Formats: sequence, structure tokens, C-alpha cells
Amino acid sequence: MNHPSTAGPGHVVITGAGTGIGEACARLFAAQGARVALVGRRRAPLERVAAETGGLVLDGDAARAADWARMTAQLDAQGGIGALIACAGGLGAGRATETDDTAWAAAMRTNLDTAFVSARACLPQLIARRGAIVLVASIASLAAGPDVCGYTTAKHALLGLTRSLARDYGPHGVRVNAVCPGWVRTPMADDEMQPLIAHYGDTLDEAYARVCADVPLRRAASPTEIASVCAFLASPAASIVTGATIVADGGSSIVDVPTLAFDRL
Repeated sequence: MNHPSTAGPGHVVITGAGTGIGEACARLFAAQGARVALVGRRRAPLERVAAETGGLVLDGDAARAADWARMTAQLDAQGGIGALIACAGGLGAGRATETDDTAWAAAMRTNLDTAFVSARACLPQLIARRGAIVLVASIASLAAGPDVCGYTTAKHALLGLTRSLARDYGPHGVRVNAVCPGWVRTPMADDEMQPLIAHYGDTLDEAYARVCADVPLRRAASPTEIASVCAFLASPAASIVTGATIVADGGSSIVDVPTLAFDRL
């Protein structure tokens, strides 16, 4: 059964829409018949996606309130906002002692402020349409990888933001949920494979196989698979779901790490 992408009329606003999961969301929502609005700092990738989806290009910084004032006014004049899919993110590598104030602020801005400022700006129109918010978090919201202090901290905070928004705006009919992907084959993840490629002489496919060796499904997700989870959460099919954290990681977060040695027997 096909479900409409949003609970009410208006655009599906997607941040980080020029590449990766954001781009996949734009394509999937558009294919389902939604009007999509594409938010990002680089206009060229947005225009490329818009040419194939019919999306509205809104070039701006998702963490900047002044940009959102302009963008929400434009959206209000062109049909309003029915859902927000907050995909913008990145940055935050390094241990605490390797993270100076500038790097810390950049990690918070890129991964947390983008979601908070976007939600704050879109909420008045979402309340009017009883819309939905989906925050794209990470399995780094649930556990810590090595040498990514800023990223891990910001992604953990996204779950707190999800719960706070869900509690405060549920009485207004707005649903808010988070998606926690594991490895997803995106340009950003491709870059993260480079140290493995350099050290082991792996191909890109071999590097992904290496990082997914202990994942129950033994593979990374495609961006479209994560977009499908976002589309479900924004749809009437999830009308009773709010404040939830949906883990889409191929099962990696259920693995009992201390038992992995028994797999080698």
C-alpha cells in the first residue's frame, strides 16, 4: 500500500539535500508525489537534484536563523511546510584532547545546531499542518566510535532533541522521530574508508566489507534504504509514532561485542 509522504499539505523540507541521504530522501519523496524543498549551502548540487525531482532550491545554512527566516517566508508563500527531514551533518573527528574550541563548535553546529535551528524555524508551519519531523542521527547516537568525540557527542544530543520536541509539540499534532543509520554508502562514508584503503590496500568495496564484517546483515545500507525509513516516519502509516529512535544499521548495534571472539573459533 502506498502512503502519502506527509500527514498534511505542504513541502517536505530536506536539509543536506544535495548529496547522500538527503539527496536520496529528495528523490524518494518526490517519487511518492510530494513537493520537496531542498536546503543546503552549495547551490550546484541542489540544482542538480532539483532538475530531476522538480524540487524547490533553498540555498542556505541550516544552522543560521537568518537564512531560515528567508527560506520559511518563501515556503509559506508557496504552499508551506508539511514535514522536515533534517539530514545535514558531518565533522567532529578527533579525541577530546585533539579537539580545540573551534573544532568543537564546528561539530556542534554541523550536527546539532542544524537540526535544532531547522526545527525551530519550521515548527510554526508544521503546527499549522500537524506535520512531522525526522532527525537523521546515527549509531554514533547510541555508542562511541574511536576518535570522534565531537561527532559522537552531537549525535547523542540529537536524541535528546528528538524527545524534547516530541513531548512539547505532540499536543499540537507534530510528530518527531529520529533515525540512526549505521554505515551508509555515501560520499562522506567513502571518504571515511580511505584510511582502510591506504593501510590494507583494499578496494572501496573491500573496505566496506571490512567495516561490516561483524554486522549481522554483512553490508552497509544504501542511501535509499535510509530514505525509506524517513518516508515511513513522515507518513500517516506512522501516525502514532513519536519520540522514537529507529535504528537502521543492519543489526550492528545488537551485537554483543565481548562474544565476537567466539565467532573466530
